[in-house]
Amino acid sequence: MQQSLETDLLFIENFAHQNQQENDSFVLYLKSLESTYLDATVLALNEAITPKIDCTKCGNCCKTLMINVTDNEANNLANHLQESREKFDEKYIETGSSGMMILNKIPCHFLKENKCTVYEFRFEGCKEFPAMHLPHFKERLFTTFMNYARCPIIFNIVEHLKTETNFKKVS
Repeated sequence: MQQSLETDLLFIENFAHQNQQENDSFVLYLKSLESTYLDATVLALNEAITPKIDCTKCGNCCKTLMINVTDNEANNLANHLQESREKFDEKYIETGSSGMMILNKIPCHFLKENKCTVYEFRFEGCKEFPAMHLPHFKERLFTTFMNYARCPIIFNIVEHLKTETNFKKVS
């Protein structure tokens, strides 16, 4: 892995916009690759890149993503905050007509100085993000590229993946 790592969010956002066509081609290319090889390559890149990026210098996921919340997660966090579930929901949760719950504010209520104030009790979606450590990468291509301009970890893994898989970049 010889490429340097990019963490400047403005650069990443501009680069993503300027290279949309290349990324569209890359998605098609990734779909043609063997899944086991692709998963192993993404996992290796994740293990090499993620420790080198300090999420607390960014916090962009917490500033921009809508977070789904389950009943158990809401119960656990309400309990931790020593609030009734009713009070917790009133302050932090929005429930759709389907019963699906989301945090009612972006950026996240619990983000202070780019750090999660309820880290040990954070929601599963928060724990999982950016999900580059999970298998079945091909099944998450849409979500990965939806977050490519948002997350330095995803951005760097994808850009290194282009090199690792010998993708022929669009000129």
